[in-house]
Amino acid sequence: MFVLVNLKAYPCEPVAVAEAARAVADNTGVRIAVAPQAAHLAAVADTGVETWAQDVSPVEHGSHTGSTLAEAAADTGASGTLLNHSERRRRLADIDGSLRAAERAGLETAVCGNNPRQIAAAAALEPDAVAVEPPELIGTGTPVSKADPDVVTDSVDAAAAVGDVPVLCGAGISTGDDL
Repeated sequence: MFVLVNLKAYPCEPVAVAEAARAVADNTGVRIAVAPQAAHLAAVADTGVETWAQDVSPVEHGSHTGSTLAEAAADTGASGTLLNHSERRRRLADIDGSLRAAERAGLETAVCGNNPRQIAAAAALEPDAVAVEPPELIGTGTPVSKADPDVVTDSVDAAAAVGDVPVLCGAGISTGDDL
């Protein structure tokens, strides 16, 4: 099992969350990663918890003000990155560019999509994983597996039709039972 805790831009103490996540991972053997804001990547990574960037930009070194270089994320201790979260949508060509940037930096990748068609397109780009996450369920406390189990099954089938890409499930995950 893999649990990715995306802190988004909510007010919280990212180091405290990371320390708690690490303790749970250590006690249960469950793989848990925390995705903080870019400014907190190094501090979260310093806790020893697996750390992911919330996004990396489809650019190389150069004049790209405001971009998050994959290499910079890796340098801070990130080992992976989310891409195309429903709150940070990208065009397919930019997702591909971000995947290639993450590859160069040695980051693991999970590309989000909100339906089976998007999951199939994402899987064709060969990320390490895809994540189905219907945006209407994000933050509701209603897990996608209960609200719309068909989108999960159909997304798994869509990814399998393209290749051997693991499918993660997000949106509305609030309790251990949702996992």
